[in-house]
Amino acid sequence: MRFMKARLDPSLSAKDLLFDGVPVRVYQPKAPSAGRRKGMVLFHGGAGMVGTVDFYQDICNRIAKEADVVVVAVSYGLSPEHPYPSQYKQCLAAAIHFMQNAEVFGVDPSQIIIFGDSAGGSFASTIAQQLTKRPDLPKLRAQALIYSGVQAMDFNLPSYVQNANMPLLGKENAVHFALRYLNKDLALKGDVLKGSHVPEDFRLKYRNWVSADNIPEEFKRGYREVPLAPYKPEVYKRCPEMLEETFSSIFAEDHVIKQLPETFIVTCEYDVFRDDGLLYKKRLEDCGVKVRWFHAEQGFHGVMNFADSGIFTFPTGVQIVDSIIDFVKSL
Repeated sequence: MRFMKARLDPSLSAKDLLFDGVPVRVYQPKAPSAGRRKGMVLFHGGAGMVGTVDFYQDICNRIAKEADVVVVAVSYGLSPEHPYPSQYKQCLAAAIHFMQNAEVFGVDPSQIIIFGDSAGGSFASTIAQQLTKRPDLPKLRAQALIYSGVQAMDFNLPSYVQNANMPLLGKENAVHFALRYLNKDLALKGDVLKGSHVPEDFRLKYRNWVSADNIPEEFKRGYREVPLAPYKPEVYKRCPEMLEETFSSIFAEDHVIKQLPETFIVTCEYDVFRDDGLLYKKRLEDCGVKVRWFHAEQGFHGVMNFADSGIFTFPTGVQIVDSIIDFVKSL
């Protein structure tokens, strides 16, 4: 992870612009192209509260250069100054502007991919769903979701239990950041961790989508299922947004999921969100969506930002960026 902005690759140009009022940075290869290029829109991670496009410049450099694509990095406003759901709405507005003006940047509007890591991947999954409701726009070519959280129903799935105390993002921190992002009382954390915020009818409707039964056995490693605690209506009433599909995208209805574009999912073994990725992979595949999957066996949450960090570089971070480039080039 760089604490200073990486240098711009000399083969690229970069411009800071506004897309529908949202700050973005557009990376374009300088070399002429025989035809229109693919375009990618990046939503950075950081729980909706931290992070900047500067910290992703090395990643944008590599992807724009090696995949020969135009990359748009969205500098959305952060919570609490920009309350939920401002983040995903700003990202959606920027993506729509790019789709409507792709040709200005030498991009084929039918070849646009959205992607993000962590919270940015969660935004991407929501935005892809929202775009299915816009027949006036070209369909997305693909989405790439890098260790993204897609459900806030069960925080005792195998990956949450196994990686509860991981340094960069443990189980309690995941709920803590979710509540902070939503501007909710942090005193709710204990009940949310136990699942007391989930109504009975919601459990019945979605238990086939969010269940340890859908996690392949090789990921369970001695896991013993922890059932959701009894429902407490007063807890749900204080944080209903956690179960809305704009926050927990796995709960979108089948007719929405079936319209989603080809999807690339990255999971990391030592990440609380590993099982969110596995569950969303199954959800998409069950609805007929083509999914490619890369599992980083030595990966942890946030490792992609250590793909170009000098002596602190992690090979797994490099592998994840390579896998994104390979996916984009294969489309």
